[in-house]
Amino acid sequence: MFETLTNTLEGFFSKLRGRVRLTEENIEDGLKEVRLALLEADVHYRVVKEFIQRVGEKAVGEEVVRGVNPAQQIVKIVHDEIEALIGPVDTTIPMRQDGPTVLMVCGLQGSGKTTTCAKLALYLQQNYSCSPLLAATDVRRPAAIEQLEILGREVGVPVVSDRSADATMVAMKARFEASEKGLGPVILDTAGRLHIDEEMMEELRQLKARTRPDQIYLVADAMTGQDAVNSALEFNRSLEFDGVILTKLDGDARGGAALSVKAVTGKPIKFVGLGEKLDKFEPFYPERMADRILGMGDVVGLVEMAQQAIEEEDAQRLEEKLRRATFDLEDFRQQIGTLRKMGPIRDILGHLPFIGSKLEQLEGVDDEQVDHIEAMINSMTAAERKSPELINASRRQRIAHGSGSDPVMVNQLLKQFKQMKKVMRKLSRGNMDALLDIAPAGLDQMPGAMPRGGSHRKRKSKKSRRRRR
Repeated sequence: MFETLTNTLEGFFSKLRGRVRLTEENIEDGLKEVRLALLEADVHYRVVKEFIQRVGEKAVGEEVVRGVNPAQQIVKIVHDEIEALIGPVDTTIPMRQDGPTVLMVCGLQGSGKTTTCAKLALYLQQNYSCSPLLAATDVRRPAAIEQLEILGREVGVPVVSDRSADATMVAMKARFEASEKGLGPVILDTAGRLHIDEEMMEELRQLKARTRPDQIYLVADAMTGQDAVNSALEFNRSLEFDGVILTKLDGDARGGAALSVKAVTGKPIKFVGLGEKLDKFEPFYPERMADRILGMGDVVGLVEMAQQAIEEEDAQRLEEKLRRATFDLEDFRQQIGTLRKMGPIRDILGHLPFIGSKLEQLEGVDDEQVDHIEAMINSMTAAERKSPELINASRRQRIAHGSGSDPVMVNQLLKQFKQMKKVMRKLSRGNMDALLDIAPAGLDQMPGAMPRGGSHRKRKSKKSRRRRR
């Protein structure tokens, strides 16, 4: 999402390396580039102006700490300012002790509001050990009611609906049912429109007055940029909501809404939707967002993804195989299945420090390439997966034919796997210098990556020249 901004910031930081002191002259040009990148990311102009001013004031005249170069100091300043811009935020949901908690979810039609209600219900089930109840109060749109009922069945949450009643009656009915059955919180999926109008706002105000929700969340589509911020302002004037749930944060949006909504409305982003699947929903962490914008990745988030996808017993078995250097292609195939549970491969790589902003350099590293690798391994026999050295020219031909690839791709996979095994063997003996064997290869040598810039051809040509000599 913030690829352009991240690259611009990295360029700004690189210009400051080697400076003895941060002065107005040596940061002014860089800040102009950052300002332009923020505006291109659709960040609100007022937010951009104040952000650049604060960074400039803190950076100019800053003495360079011994052992810390100016680029590192400016990174710290920018990181702190981004974190302050979008945080702090309390992502906990207060629960009532004297009855069911009521959460009112509102937003424009098409923002992902109904799906977000189901995601929120699933999140509450898993993290609050409660039994939520969904209420279909968008009575004007039968399709919205039907969608909520389908999603409710998918996440195992009951849905209260009544196509002949008005929104308030459905909400009160849901609250009564929750009290009777000991369920809660009650999540109200309210009416939306393609645009804000007084009729919709009046309906939401009446629903708020009658149900007295404990929390009101606005669902905003990150893909709409400034429109998301403007609609948040309008909703806040009429409803005084408690927080924003930003959807489609995994898409190709410019990200302006994520950096603007808190500063413009004064209301924090509480949760974010990161994909179409119902479990792609999580609390919003300002420090993690700042890390990713600055190319530092989100290792904590990656670990959490792995914990959800990997069983502890499987992790121990894998650790033992890696330690003994007995990891084979069958194990590799199983790990591909685990990666799929964690999400798209480029999303996983985006969590890694200094790789997220370099994804455009990874030509071919995507889920389609992973599909090709898995197809090639699936076309091997059990004996070949256990002992890849058995694979000769005729077997390569058979594997290529069975996987819809070619022998060159099969050979490339086997060479990369052999190299990986060699490194594992060294590491298992405590030789940490083995990490240096893979460091120079960089991004081009990741499994499935297509080389760029002809670096391999250059190395080959040098060897050829040596042979000729």
